Amino acid sequence: MTTLKMPSRDLDYEKVAQDLSQWIWKKTLDKWIVMWISGGVDSAVVSTLSAMSWKALTALELPIHQRNDEVDRASEHIDWLMENFSNVTRQILDLSQIYDAMKDLQHPWNSPESEYLSDVNLRSRLRATQLYTTANRIDAMVMGTGNKVEDYGIGFFTKFGDGAVDLSPIWELYKSEVYNLGKMLWISPDILWARPTDGLHPDGATDEDQIGCTYDELEWAMIQYDAGKRLWDFKGRSHEVMDIYTGRHEGNAHKMQMPPVFSLDIR
Repeated sequence: MTTLKMPSRDLDYEKVAQDLSQWIWKKTLDKWIVMWISGGVDSAVVSTLSAMSWKALTALELPIHQRNDEVDRASEHIDWLMENFSNVTRQILDLSQIYDAMKDLQHPWNSPESEYLSDVNLRSRLRATQLYTTANRIDAMVMGTGNKVEDYGIGFFTKFGDGAVDLSPIWELYKSEVYNLGKMLWISPDILWARPTDGLHPDGATDEDQIGCTYDELEWAMIQYDAGKRLWDFKGRSHEVMDIYTGRHEGNAHKMQMPPVFSLDIR
């Protein structure tokens, strides 16, 4: 276990939950809410906060050759939501056949690595397409589930996939704080104890497998980076973690910025 962990912020999680649910109610205006329930802690927390806003929430299950444990956690969480909130409905849309058809249409791959990455991102972009199709049909807004360290630290999301959202309620919360909020909201222990995964990898790779370090380590690195510290300030495991964070933060900056545009020089 690593000792690289950021100092915890003293948050009143009951107040955070109340403030966030009220914020969601105000920002959605007269629209409904639609979101994908993955079986992970981020979507569980955001869907619960959305349900607490008492806006109509359509919770989508969008499996694509999904692992049974992920499907079960997502389904059980929606069951729990519907038992506790009368404003929640579910829709199950299996996108596996569409995904397979899209894969068959692609050009030959340059390498096994590019094939794998393309397939992973295709899953995320198909879900985004379905989310916005559903949102258009029921006049809803797509709720995002990105937290501070994933979306705004290392850009750990698919461009125009799970990064395509209308509202992002938990973007100010570190992953550890999302867990703390989930505990306060009585999110299922099966979700809280599950190893974090984006649900995109057929081999079951977890977030830690892909990134190479834990979320506690990433949070520590994010704090150091924002304070002006860089690789040369650290040694050993601290240096390794800073290298991972810096590489992803700077390499994925394009995901967190508007695309470059050409400016006409008209005088």
